[in-house]
Amino acid sequence: MNNIQHLMLAAGASKRMGKPKQLLQWGKETLIEHQIHVLLEANNKISVVLGAYSDKISEIINKLPIDIYTNQLWKNGMGSSISYGLKMLLDKHPKVDAVLISLIDQPLIKSNHFKKMTDLFQPGNNEIIVSYSEKGWTGSPVIFDKVYFKELLKLKGDEGAKSIIHKYRNSVKLIDGGDLLKDVDTHQAYLKLLDKYMNDNA
Repeated sequence: MNNIQHLMLAAGASKRMGKPKQLLQWGKETLIEHQIHVLLEANNKISVVLGAYSDKISEIINKLPIDIYTNQLWKNGMGSSISYGLKMLLDKHPKVDAVLISLIDQPLIKSNHFKKMTDLFQPGNNEIIVSYSEKGWTGSPVIFDKVYFKELLKLKGDEGAKSIIHKYRNSVKLIDGGDLLKDVDTHQAYLKLLDKYMNDNA
């Protein structure tokens, strides 16, 4: 079995939402609890990067079987949280084959998508496994082989990992995420996705 660690980014301040995205109600639990339970179903070894509202969020998730890292520089952007989270993850798990990076705000993704990603990944081939949507959008969740760790650790500011994906596009393998990659950016989007989730799970 591949040694793939999962890094979930949940450090943002949710400015467009107007309140902590991580703590939105999602079924019978908060959005971040839902996301973590989906990852646990996929048998992933999970590290969560917090930032804004970290004290409130930690109170809710600190009893779950995960590693929690708080990025004090979360205001610097997603690149900062990726590099910080990966550094902390590697300090504790130095012999990983790859890292699977996902976002807090894609709650429709199911555990089988993460399982398909990890099953597709082959260590030692310098692979990047990238999800794509039915509308042709590509991005998170994404798996990076350990060969890319040095560049991920150099990310900073709002610079995400897309620059690395583009740079090594010949090493990219795409995996179909269908209509599940939609994200929760606004309150309207939240209500729409929650309605879809509740109908699908009724």
